[in-house]
Amino acid sequence: MMNSITLQGFFVSFGLIVAIGAQNAFVLKQGLLRQHVFWVCLICFLCDFILMSMGVLGFGSLISQSPIATLMLSLMGAAFLLWYGFRAFKSAHQGTSALALDSQHQTHTLGKTIATTLALTLLNPHVYLDTVVLVGSIASPLSLSEKYYFLIGAVLASATWFFGLGYGARLLTPLFKKPTTWRVLDTLIGIVMWAIAFSLARHALTLAI
Repeated sequence: MMNSITLQGFFVSFGLIVAIGAQNAFVLKQGLLRQHVFWVCLICFLCDFILMSMGVLGFGSLISQSPIATLMLSLMGAAFLLWYGFRAFKSAHQGTSALALDSQHQTHTLGKTIATTLALTLLNPHVYLDTVVLVGSIASPLSLSEKYYFLIGAVLASATWFFGLGYGARLLTPLFKKPTTWRVLDTLIGIVMWAIAFSLARHALTLAI
């Protein structure tokens, strides 16, 4: 019984995390560049662990019940993703990512990388919707002991995905030695960032009206 609940938590969490988004795109890029991969994956996992714990253990309704908090998160997230998307398009135009992969001259500091990871994770309201509200609501009918097994499965999925994506990305290194491949990836990242940003702005507009 407990194994089935753990598996349920794993697959629910995995299905939500795997969707392409700003956070996953950043983890993939850091994995390809081999820059602070462990810390990026660890931060993503720890954020999921904290937020999922909040949702599963009964705090899933806090954010959804505060329209003002949701509005502010949407606006901040949209602004940040517009800026980050612009940087991705600029990188695609200049071809700087391929240069970093070859020469490592453009390695960012650990502090800057951590700040970017936290921003991409915590400034996106969809993260709270997925980890706190959705995961929390699915686990709500369970008993307290069952919720812990559900949470174990959910956080195992997070660890599996982020560390697998971060360290598995290097298997694609030969492909990404080509500048054209990097330009395509940076362009796709920019499109994803701006698409999410515009959806957040649209959501904020509906909350403000």
